[in-house]
Amino acid sequence: MYMPPAEFPPAPALERFTRTEVLRMAGVTARQMARWERLRLVEPRPPAARCGERLYSFQDLVGLRTIKQATGQGVPATRLRAAIDAMGTRGRRVSLASLRVAAPGLAVEYEGQTIEPLSGQLVFRFEPGESNLRVMKERTVEDWLAIAAQAEGDLERRPQAIEAYLHVVEAAPHLIEAHINLGTLFYESGELEEARERFQIAVTMGPQNALAHFNLGSVLDELHEFDGAVDHLKEAVRLKTDYADAHYNLARVYEELGGLVEARPHWLRYLELDPDSSWAEYARQRLAAGGI
Repeated sequence: MYMPPAEFPPAPALERFTRTEVLRMAGVTARQMARWERLRLVEPRPPAARCGERLYSFQDLVGLRTIKQATGQGVPATRLRAAIDAMGTRGRRVSLASLRVAAPGLAVEYEGQTIEPLSGQLVFRFEPGESNLRVMKERTVEDWLAIAAQAEGDLERRPQAIEAYLHVVEAAPHLIEAHINLGTLFYESGELEEARERFQIAVTMGPQNALAHFNLGSVLDELHEFDGAVDHLKEAVRLKTDYADAHYNLARVYEELGGLVEARPHWLRYLELDPDSSWAEYARQRLAAGGI
């Protein structure tokens, strides 16, 4: 007889929902669900023996509605993950079913208290006219940048780095480097649409920034938007002619579009710039292939 692991106690029959049922009841797409499961915001029970399908509880359904509401208000799912992780390190067990967004990216309501998740400090709210004071001291942009710098190199702390950079770009939206770093973290987390948004902001703010064009072109490549990828990668190599990685990606995207002739000069330029890299052999193979 199948017995679920101890961490997944049997749910009452009325609280067992299939993926199809949950998607319909919560009003979310399969793509959204897959993304939130990758972030461990939703963790279905192991497959049931009788149907071979993962099951979801009523709490999962409530949690999905919380995520949908929060993301609909502009709070990225990665920010929710960061809030849960940060509060968990302080001994508070938080479930999405009990979490409420009090102010996007600034605080969460939990067990009747309003908490700034990264610091764990309480935020006291006052009625209008009573006082404009807040118990929690506001962090500066420099503080958030320092937090991001400490967290971004640690895979497990990546959600906290994202959270910190989100604070930075909210407080100082003119810092193009913060948008680029935030986009890179989203990209590395598989959040391609969020990465595209940040890199697009960076390109708009700094049209002469080769890195911004390279990053946007690379994420468009991942999204199979090859025409847009070519435009931005071409701009990256125009702005920085010795940009080896941009030449490599541009050559590869040209080949995706069937442009073998257009790819050739960029394979050659890449080999001039970085002949001993781990990717150089692939470039040589492409040049040696028929028709190039």
